[in-house]
Amino acid sequence: MDKNLCYKIGYVARTHGLKGEVTAILSDSIDLEEIKSLFIEVRNDLVPHFIESFSDRGDKTFFKFEDIDTTENANELKGCSLYLPKTIRPKLKRGEFYDDEVLGFQVEDKTLGLLGTITEVSPTGPNRLLTLNYNTKEVLIPVNGPFITSTNKTKKLIKVDLPEGFLDI
Repeated sequence: MDKNLCYKIGYVARTHGLKGEVTAILSDSIDLEEIKSLFIEVRNDLVPHFIESFSDRGDKTFFKFEDIDTTENANELKGCSLYLPKTIRPKLKRGEFYDDEVLGFQVEDKTLGLLGTITEVSPTGPNRLLTLNYNTKEVLIPVNGPFITSTNKTKKLIKVDLPEGFLDI
């Protein structure tokens, strides 16, 4: 599968149990009920893996894939990124975005003006963080919470209202 036709939904964090299960951290809230398979990036190739079962527990999702029956096999997937085809991505509400959609967007603060370009969106438990470079240092801005005031996909711009001193930390 061509990587440009897919979007990253998370990664395999570690093995789980003794029968080949893995623990994954997903970046977006995804309804997995209708999903039969995922693409796992193995050595820069997207390889389909059929889902035998899954369960959600908090910010973690546990997967059992067909033909992955040992801890050793599951361990080979540790650190690998998980992808789905863009064609099955559900539509979002106005103002919402998928992580991969905002890479390259500009971030503008209400007081400071243009801050920088989003280079990464990182899942950190229940919250996601926008990563950008501001004055030669990496800045992390939480997606959830009061900071983001608007998102304009056409202009590729996210407006924020950061508290005074936020960028000095």
